[in-house]
Amino acid sequence: MENVVLIVHLILALGLIAVVLMQRSEGGGLGMGGGGGGGAMTGRSAASALSKVTWVLAICFIITSITLTIIAARNASGTSVIDQLGITPPAQNAPDADLAPPGGDLLPPTAGDDAPLVPSAD
Repeated sequence: MENVVLIVHLILALGLIAVVLMQRSEGGGLGMGGGGGGGAMTGRSAASALSKVTWVLAICFIITSITLTIIAARNASGTSVIDQLGITPPAQNAPDADLAPPGGDLLPPTAGDDAPLVPSAD
């Protein structure tokens, strides 16, 4: 089912690209004139057959996009990459292990300590 919807989706995408490229420019886009005085102050022109086909293809493209999203979400529900690999995370392997580092190394030196404050290169 997913493959069929994906193929229809790709055909719709190619058709939408072709129909949009076949339409006449309304002027001003790339500096090319294409149209008889059309501008922001003129009335809306009648919808041509190409614009109607564009709307139909766009609506079908959106519907197939939503359908593919729903199919992918249904197929991926409750799965994880870790579950697919079949290994357990390290925290689950040793639950009793102390995960915190020893605290003695993290404390500042005492007042009578003559050790240098730079780290040693061991």
